[in-house]
Amino acid sequence: MGLGVEQEIEIRKAPVFMPGEKVRSTKYVKNDGTYRGKDIGEMLVAKGDVGYVRDIGTFLQQFYIYAVEWIDRGTIVGMRGKELVSLDKPEPVRARPRTQAGAEAGAAAEAGGPEATA
Repeated sequence: MGLGVEQEIEIRKAPVFMPGEKVRSTKYVKNDGTYRGKDIGEMLVAKGDVGYVRDIGTFLQQFYIYAVEWIDRGTIVGMRGKELVSLDKPEPVRARPRTQAGAEAGAAAEAGGPEATA
């Protein structure tokens, strides 16, 4: 039996989502047998479903588990933070890398080249 890959201990940081926050699922979640009243393998949450965080718990003193109420499905399912995205908080804007053509056009404009005169 080998050693597993060590994962970051999430609970050392503040939770990513707070109760009442509107979230969207980024994964399909099926019942693994731990959800009462549903068959094993039955879909609990579909990718793109929208719900609200109701509560925050922990698992193995390592991970946050967000109890999310999926209004359209009438279920509450425990989700990991990596399976959710906030709809209340704007996503951070990431700088897009410039393409080679874009970099050349930008350099020509700065130098007063033909693209600069339009």
